[in-house]
Amino acid sequence: MSPLTAAEARVLGVLIEKSKTTPDAYPLTVNSLTAGCNQKTSRDPVMNLSEAEVQATLEDLRGRTLIMESYGASGRVLRYAHNFGKVYGLPAAAVDLLAALILRGPQTASELRANCERLHHFADASAVEGYLDELADREAGTLTRKLPRQPGAREQRWAHLMCGEPLEIPVAPTVSAASTDLEERVARLEQEVAELRAMLESLTS
Repeated sequence: MSPLTAAEARVLGVLIEKSKTTPDAYPLTVNSLTAGCNQKTSRDPVMNLSEAEVQATLEDLRGRTLIMESYGASGRVLRYAHNFGKVYGLPAAAVDLLAALILRGPQTASELRANCERLHHFADASAVEGYLDELADREAGTLTRKLPRQPGAREQRWAHLMCGEPLEIPVAPTVSAASTDLEERVARLEQEVAELRAMLESLTS
């Protein structure tokens, strides 16, 4: 299956999340789905999608059978539910992990365990790693990747590949590296000052 757009991934992530956190309001209307997409908390990056953009995204997802439409109990307002797990052939726990990665960006296994608590309870970080490894080694297409360890970090972060390869995040220089660079510059300046003083002394003597 071709990669999702950022908007498609966000819509699916919100549908997966809200199916667990607000089941009484699920399936979602376009209005509530738009609000979920544009949340300022628990979202990375924060987005600002219009209802028209969300509606167009839903049409694209419906064409890929990734969402289902219904009128719910009221029978008046069209509502939307995800069909993610069935289309990709994934267990519920893996779907929830992908939703957390889609909505919050790259995370360690420990962070994912904490952030997934309302969606799925994992016994420990190793259980999370087990599902992530399966998603990374999936024959039908890799869906997760372990990122290079960041300086000073104890755990490596994981990223989803639903939208293709993750963007390379530049690593800021460590404090020690910055300090070494500054020390070298100061040493060079001190040497230049000493040479200038010696030249002045030779001229005035």
